[in-house]
Amino acid sequence: MNKYSELLSLVEGLKDDFEKFYDKGNGAAGTRVRKGLQDIAAFAKATRIEVQDIKNKK
Repeated sequence: MNKYSELLSLVEGLKDDFEKFYDKGNGAAGTRVRKGLQDIAAFAKATRIEVQDIKNKK
């Protein structure tokens, strides 16, 4: 479950920036949101590869 915790942490870490961008119109927060989403995408891609490798070894 460590991977799940990592993903959850990445998503929860964006909460404040999402609020600042969408509710308050803070442009810098939007940049941080975009970077955070890119980090999540990279994490997802790496995790997908890892899951496939583990699955193929069985």
